[in-house]
Formats: sequence, C-alpha cells, structure tokens
Amino acid sequence: MFLLQGSAPQFNVSLALLLGTVGMLVLTVGLIMFIIFHQRKVIRYQLQLQRMEEEQQKILLTASIRLQEEERQRIAADLHDDAGPLLATARLYLTENLVNLDKSTQLQSIFQIRQILDDTIQLVRNISHSLMPPTLKNFGLESAVNDLFQKIGGSGTMNASSRFHDYKDRLKNEKELNVFRVVQELVNNILKHSNASFIHLTQNVQGDNFILRIHHDGRGLVQTDFEKLNKSTVGLGLKNISSRLKVAHGSIYFEKDPSQTYYKVTISIPQEDPEEILVH
Repeated sequence: MFLLQGSAPQFNVSLALLLGTVGMLVLTVGLIMFIIFHQRKVIRYQLQLQRMEEEQQKILLTASIRLQEEERQRIAADLHDDAGPLLATARLYLTENLVNLDKSTQLQSIFQIRQILDDTIQLVRNISHSLMPPTLKNFGLESAVNDLFQKIGGSGTMNASSRFHDYKDRLKNEKELNVFRVVQELVNNILKHSNASFIHLTQNVQGDNFILRIHHDGRGLVQTDFEKLNKSTVGLGLKNISSRLKVAHGSIYFEKDPSQTYYKVTISIPQEDPEEILVH
C-alpha cells in the first residue's frame, strides 16, 4: 500500500510533464502556422501592392501619352489656325499683276507682305510658348479681330470689315482664344475656297449670349453641308471649329440669306458657362 501511495505523485508529475510538452508542441505548431499564414498574407499583400503600382504606372503612362498627343494636336491646330490666315493674306499681295504695277505700289505690297510674314513669325513664336496672340492677350477679342480684318482689307483684293456693337466686358481668356481661333478658321476657309469679294463681321449680345456673324458673297456652306463634312474623315479645320465651340459651350449655324446673295455664319457663345450659372 505504501508503494502504491508513493507512485501517485510521480504519475501526476509525469502526466503534467506530458500535458505540458503536448501544450508546448501545440503552441509551437500554432505559432508556426500563424507565421506561415501571416507570411502568405504579407506576400499576397505585397503582390497586390505591386500589381496596383504597376497598374498605376500604366495609368500614368497612358495619361502621359494621351496628354502628349492632345498637346501635339493642339499645337497642330493652333499652327493651322494662326499661320494659315496670315499666309493666305500674304498670298493675296503676291498676285501675277504685281510685276506690272508701278514701283511705288510694288514696294508697298512688299512692305505689307514683310509685315504679314513678321506677324506670322511672331505668332509661331507665341504658339511655341503656349501664348495667346499678343493683340488678343493685351487688348481683347475686338482688337484682335479688327486687326485680322484690317490686314485682309489692306491687301486690296477683298473688301473686309468688322464692327463690334456691344463689347463692354471681355470674355474669359480661354473663351476669347477659342472664339478668335474659330473666326480665324472661318476667315481662312473663306479666303481659300469661297472666291468672295467681301467679308464682313458683326458682333452683338442677345440675352446672355455673345453673338458673332460673318457675311460673305462667295461660295459657302449651309448647316447640312457643315454637319456632313464634320462627320467625315476630311476637314480638320471644321473639326477644330466644333471642338473649340464645344469647350466654350457655344454653337454655330451656316445658312444662305433668303435673298440668295450672300452666306451667313452665326456663332453663339454664352457669356457665362452653365456651371458658373449654377453656382450663382
């Protein structure tokens, strides 16, 4: 009986050691499993983060390429809109009859051509620095348009005039630039394709809209012609007009006068953008 009584504590100690060992083993295995799962989670997170970074790089690269392409297109459009009308005006002076004119008239024409070419060079410089045309930037749309029409009228080939009736407050710089580009493109097309003898521009305000109207007596477009050409693969200039007016929230309408004697183009631009009206 004594021996049996003495072996009970020894058995309890062995059992406690066994249970402790098993517990430590379970804890160790649990800790190892936790570390493994944690490392897998960290690896998954790192892979996900890497994929996100790669996706972000792709987005940035795509945005950069798109921005560069848009900038190229903008520069191409600005070169087309700026230099085209001035060079077309210079060509008006270089007529076949220039050599038959008296020396004084020849010198005057050469001086005018040089003046126009100097203006063209200055415009190209301005475009390269993403600047607005100097006259437009410093004095506004009225001065810039009047200057353009005075150059055309000064050639003596076409009767050109412009008149602003209600230009008390300037439009925003970006909007004035877009409107000026549209006028340039329209004038350039008339000089190149219409064979007109006169071109006249008027400005007024109707309600909240800034209105420009261009009249000429040459070959022109009506609205259906404009819409058809605008949807075709040709007509970069007309697409420039549409895109600029879209930015300015404006519209354009081509028509022939009921008298059938001249064509009219009406440009309508809200003086305040829709989002500005909502804020007010």
